[in-house]
Amino acid sequence: MKNRSSNTSLISVGNVWPFILVTSLFFLWGLANNMTDTLLAAFKRIMSMTDFQTSWIQVAFYGSYFCLALPAAILIKKYTYKTGVLLGLGLFILGSLLFYPASITMAYSHFLVALFVLAGGLSILETAANPYIVAMGPDATGTRRLNLAQAFNPIGSITGVFLSQVFILSQLNLSGANERAGMSEEQLAAIQSEELTAVMGPYVGVAVFLIVLWLVVKFTDMPKASDDGSRLDLGPTFKRLFKTPHYVWAVVAQFFYIGAQIGIWSFTIRYVMQELSLTEAGASDYYMAALVLFMVSRFVFTALMKIISAGKLLLFASLAAMALTLVVIFGGGQMAVYALIGISGCMSLMFPTIYGLGIRGLGKDTKIGGSGLIMAILGGAVLPAVQGQLSDLSGSISDAFYVPLACFLVVALYALKEGKPEAADHQHHGGSQEALTGKVRPKVV
Repeated sequence: MKNRSSNTSLISVGNVWPFILVTSLFFLWGLANNMTDTLLAAFKRIMSMTDFQTSWIQVAFYGSYFCLALPAAILIKKYTYKTGVLLGLGLFILGSLLFYPASITMAYSHFLVALFVLAGGLSILETAANPYIVAMGPDATGTRRLNLAQAFNPIGSITGVFLSQVFILSQLNLSGANERAGMSEEQLAAIQSEELTAVMGPYVGVAVFLIVLWLVVKFTDMPKASDDGSRLDLGPTFKRLFKTPHYVWAVVAQFFYIGAQIGIWSFTIRYVMQELSLTEAGASDYYMAALVLFMVSRFVFTALMKIISAGKLLLFASLAAMALTLVVIFGGGQMAVYALIGISGCMSLMFPTIYGLGIRGLGKDTKIGGSGLIMAILGGAVLPAVQGQLSDLSGSISDAFYVPLACFLVVALYALKEGKPEAADHQHHGGSQEALTGKVRPKVV
């Protein structure tokens, strides 16, 4: 059955340049997210940590997303999307620069603080950019438009892994935990200092680029989304959102999907090292392959949405991800590694589709509602920690993949029950999705 959005324009006239500029932000948080994923393998070797201890990297990173998403939405509601973008980039820059003093103190907690600040910036950027992209054209093509913008996210992810390969993982000393335990304090400190300096380098380099981008955004006129004003009525807004089933279940599905994605990617390098007896640098090539597949699949799924509904594609992708995860758990060797890579192809559809379906029809509640879907990224802090604990307790990293298996089941149930685009068209919110014009419109006070 042909999707009715196929004959509707993707981007409104006059919004092409703003679309390109905002889409560039998707590249940036993809870069930061996947540089962070490689830190789990790096810190496990540098400081001889357990899987559970390294999972605190994701707790700090995605916990920050949860803490700042709602304040970001309130800021954007009161001011503009551009204000949110500038603040988000500013915190992104600050967090990246904090890696420098952390590399000097060599304290794990200081790196976690830097990541928390950095991720706070990303949380604000995502809270602003996702609904902004959805609003840049007709409501009927909002989910497809967001999938297109999100397709540039994995390009940033691939760049992040490449930077990590060249500047971090390849610079790690190959001494294992037992060898390091036998070193003198001075010898171990010297090795760790070199390794942590390597960790710091890419982040400070990214900060320099971000400063330039911040200036470009600052001096660029951007359109404002039409809204009912800057007045905040959080109580009534929350009541309306909680009474909207397709939105509530989208938040739940997003929580579990992000937990699955971060868990899959956080443990990919470790799993490949185990199955193929490779070093971190060698295993990261397979991680890179997973991200390339993720990127290509985003473009493929975006094209398929012209003829197949987003809900049906989401159901197919989640069921396929479950099947491949079972191969990872019960299989082994090269076949299981290929299955692990294949999961990324299935995941490429999930975040933007759940987000697009979740905010469809929310009208004036879109900005606050969108923050809930960003807060659901907390799943990336909670579930990988559970995964790390399961890996440590069972002694097998393969068993840790039961966690993403359960997560994909939740996504499949959401797609089956709430994933139909039509389900959101008749909600009580009323009103069409926010529309943008190519001209800057004055705020309503």
